[in-house]
Amino acid sequence: MGRNRSAVLGTGQTKYVAKRTDVTMAGMIREAIDRALVDAQVTMDEIDAIVIGKAPDLFEGSMMPELAMAEAIGAVGKQMIRVHTAGSVGGSTAIVGSSMVSSGVHRRVLAVSWEKQSESNAMWALSIAVPFTMPVGAGAGGFFAPHVRAYINNSGAPGHIGAMVAAKDRRNGAKNPLAHLHQPDITVDKVMASQMLWDPIRYDETCPSSDGACAVVIGDEAAADAAIADGRSVAWVHATAMRTEPLSYSHRNVVSPQAGRDAAAALWRDAGITNPLEEIDAAEIYVPFSWFEPMWLENLGFMPENEGWKLTEAGETEIGGKLPVNASGGVLSSNPIGASGMIRCAEAAIQVMGKAGDHQVEGARKAFGHAYGGGSQYFSMWVVGADKP
Repeated sequence: MGRNRSAVLGTGQTKYVAKRTDVTMAGMIREAIDRALVDAQVTMDEIDAIVIGKAPDLFEGSMMPELAMAEAIGAVGKQMIRVHTAGSVGGSTAIVGSSMVSSGVHRRVLAVSWEKQSESNAMWALSIAVPFTMPVGAGAGGFFAPHVRAYINNSGAPGHIGAMVAAKDRRNGAKNPLAHLHQPDITVDKVMASQMLWDPIRYDETCPSSDGACAVVIGDEAAADAAIADGRSVAWVHATAMRTEPLSYSHRNVVSPQAGRDAAAALWRDAGITNPLEEIDAAEIYVPFSWFEPMWLENLGFMPENEGWKLTEAGETEIGGKLPVNASGGVLSSNPIGASGMIRCAEAAIQVMGKAGDHQVEGARKAFGHAYGGGSQYFSMWVVGADKP
């Protein structure tokens, strides 16, 4: 984490939709930035550096757009760094921003991530052949379906678990005015009746394609203390972790990747957490396909191996349960790919700041934000809390 404390001073998000034809990429990003600055009650002049993150440029067909947008996003005359860790990039961007503050290099850093999927075709971009690797040609869903099938076979999980996750997250998303999909009447039966896309993943168990942006303002201890003295809440960064592993190697555990387990172990250690299931009040976990909820519950150490689905089936991942997962609606309700990981981090901060509105988890003091990317090979995560660590 570095030698100094850091905290989220404010967050900003756009409304997530299928197509933002009303604004340019820069205009969309600026919406999130301006909202984050207002929430943090700081001006752009008080921002020392800007960290940006997005998914591969092929997802929009615009190469290095941050260079053309430097003036629009307020980066002229400031340090600007681009982060890229595939689909986990939003989470990694927030963590890099936090490290720039906790290292003592900067006092206030703006981190922003985005995707304008409507301007290209992510399925096509994901299907490009990787050297020395058998082509999938079916995008993310076709790639991850065998991982899900392996999990079901290993754990003996009932076939309706994925539908339970999808119905929960979509109901939660209906409580979040910024979410892309609002389906308050969705049920497990409706999800189970939806078309099978990549066995065992059904249509209603998959994430949408969204346009949108998310931004966070991260400040040092003095800035956070000043905000608190002014009567505002902050989200203290208790710990962060990032890990990665190769896409493919002999005997790789694709159901519970080593990098995810290592990152979580480091995170809990640095945050002083010995029992995450008991000590975390709200979790924002990157679940683009519903079956990844029980898979990641195990990978992250919330549940023992092959038992993650039991927490889901018992209703304990609902708002009001032992571990509310994705109270915001999660990736299943909004998926601007480059921003999706930062949304998880921002929503964790929003929970401990008490600003989540209708999807607020009552009494949330410590929250977890998580992102993964690539072929389940990049992981980034943080723990934020209402109390100074």
